[in-house]
Amino acid sequence: MRIYRNLPLDFCPSKLARKSLEAFEALSVCDQRFSLRAMNCRDIITIEPGKRGGKPCIRGMRITVYDVLEYLAAGMTTKEILDDFPYLTEEDILACLSYAADREKSLMVVPARSCSSS
Repeated sequence: MRIYRNLPLDFCPSKLARKSLEAFEALSVCDQRFSLRAMNCRDIITIEPGKRGGKPCIRGMRITVYDVLEYLAAGMTTKEILDDFPYLTEEDILACLSYAADREKSLMVVPARSCSSS
């Protein structure tokens, strides 16, 4: 089993988005017909307070959305993830991407106030 835990120091969300898009494009044509936005990830992504600190998990298992995104960002392909974690499906990976996209969309940017040094 390959575990990619050491992310580069120059890791940034734009690289994650690029890897996520590459992972989606690597899926079969049959699976690409389902739009990431149209997919209902609520049936796949679960949040339980007592499991993994309340982080969003896949189908109640102990693998989190962040775990999958971290593997993609580290360079693993969808096929490699599915080979290492046979209980996951391509639909699970798409649900992780959809969940991350929804969270990114809902982030609110608040401008910082300048601090005056008196």
